[in-house]
Amino acid sequence: MDTPDKDTKNEFENRTDLSGLEKLVQDLRNEISKVIVGQEEMIDLLLVAILADGHVLIEGNPGVAKTLTTRLLAECINTKFSRIQFTPDLMPADVVGTSVYNPKVTDFEFKKGPAFTNVLLIDEINRSPAKTQSALFEVMEERQITVDGNTYPLQEPFMVVATQNPIDHEGTYRLPEAQLDRFLFKIEVPYPDLEQEISILEGSLNRSNRFDLSMIRKVVSADEIIKQRKAVQQVHVSAEVMKYIAEITQNTRNSGSLSVGASPRASVYLMRASQAWAATRGRDFVTPEDVKSVVRPAFRHRIMLTPEKEMEGVSPDQVIKLILEKTEVPR
Repeated sequence: MDTPDKDTKNEFENRTDLSGLEKLVQDLRNEISKVIVGQEEMIDLLLVAILADGHVLIEGNPGVAKTLTTRLLAECINTKFSRIQFTPDLMPADVVGTSVYNPKVTDFEFKKGPAFTNVLLIDEINRSPAKTQSALFEVMEERQITVDGNTYPLQEPFMVVATQNPIDHEGTYRLPEAQLDRFLFKIEVPYPDLEQEISILEGSLNRSNRFDLSMIRKVVSADEIIKQRKAVQQVHVSAEVMKYIAEITQNTRNSGSLSVGASPRASVYLMRASQAWAATRGRDFVTPEDVKSVVRPAFRHRIMLTPEKEMEGVSPDQVIKLILEKTEVPR
């Protein structure tokens, strides 16, 4: 991932006070790093997503700390947390809740499901069929749940983090494109390198091969997250950068390597992610480098390769890289 020059923020005086946001990000990083070794990209993108008010899909092989990192992030924030293990027999009511008859009042009462939370972790999201996946559409897009004609708004801040395994396809279902388009990012988590693996072993040994969540402090409140989201929305996006984002999106639709390009929602999400990325770097304006830093996780799940490119083993990231090279960068 391209990393913007952090010293750029010193060349200009910020119009928006981002000191509280920088402290928030640093506090969260410090707490998560007590346990997680490496995986800086995943952590950075999760922090950007929560500030950009977006959902995240994390894909990686088993054992690369996908679930643990999300659990740690939720633990650092003084909010509600729920975790759902998706299985083939899971029903929509198991996610959003259902009406249950109460004989004491001789009427039905709504029993809320685990989706009524602030941070919702869905493990192995692709293990449940379309009927259960459909329960997430309204939750993710409109931040509300409708059951039996009654609509229940979800409490802010709200964020869905879903995980899936790219190598185990037994008993899995392909996520609908409409659902994928509702995720701000798709984060691909690699294996650690040798030095990181050694650090993981040392940390596990020092903790006697056990992990206690009590060692993680709640360093951020829900109100602070909401406040800093508003600050991110004030990050300036120039007309030139907006045109750059639009041209990248348009070029995905004109690429001969893709059968489906990025949607208008994708360009809006890319702009929001670029604002949050810039803010976490201490700047209240977006540069083309900010856009480049987040375009791959923002677009890789929204585009579809042609059958020929799939057979050649081309990845979405490679196509996005070529599109970036062909798109003129504003000066």
